[in-house]
Amino acid sequence: MTDLTSQECFWKGEFGDDYVDRNKGEHILSSNLAFFSKVLNRTREVQSVLELGANIGMNMLALRRLLPKAKLSAVEINKKAANELKNNLPGIDLHVTSIFDFKPDKTWDLIFTRGVLIHLNPAKLPLVYQTMYQNSSRYILVSEYYSPKPVEIEYRGHSGKLFKRDFAGEMMDMFSNLKLIDYGFIYHRDCNFPQDDMNWFLMEKKVSSK
Repeated sequence: MTDLTSQECFWKGEFGDDYVDRNKGEHILSSNLAFFSKVLNRTREVQSVLELGANIGMNMLALRRLLPKAKLSAVEINKKAANELKNNLPGIDLHVTSIFDFKPDKTWDLIFTRGVLIHLNPAKLPLVYQTMYQNSSRYILVSEYYSPKPVEIEYRGHSGKLFKRDFAGEMMDMFSNLKLIDYGFIYHRDCNFPQDDMNWFLMEKKVSSK
């Protein structure tokens, strides 16, 4: 087990516990259903999904309804969130650990993050990119705050806890056969399904034919 970064300690502790209580409800689930319906429409035959940083499972609850036969897996560092996730989704393949310590020996059709990469130590992002790429059999989705150049933003009065950058672009630069399929923007003033202002990028591993 590696030493936790300051960001991981932040989310594993009291702040992460409080986040659990702030981010739940039917309105979030309905917005997640709308989002994943759009994304999944650009995919084919997704039968297994892994989420890195799943919190209480609001994304997974939406995916369970949209992909009722898919095998769902999740990684979550905060024990309070993980316990609620298990209650929300009995039988889910749950790993209560740091993303950096997660070393799976299998692949998933779709691996994704939503509002997670922005909170990780930027120096360790390549490790996460490697895990997502290596353990995805086909699709990778990132839904995060975007900036063409890396920038740090104060987060609820805390420094060093929120970073914006071109996560998808960095991944495609690292892995030449990772290709962009679609991308979009979620707007907080959406009339029906508002969420945080985030950009999303759906990528696919392309196997060259010889």
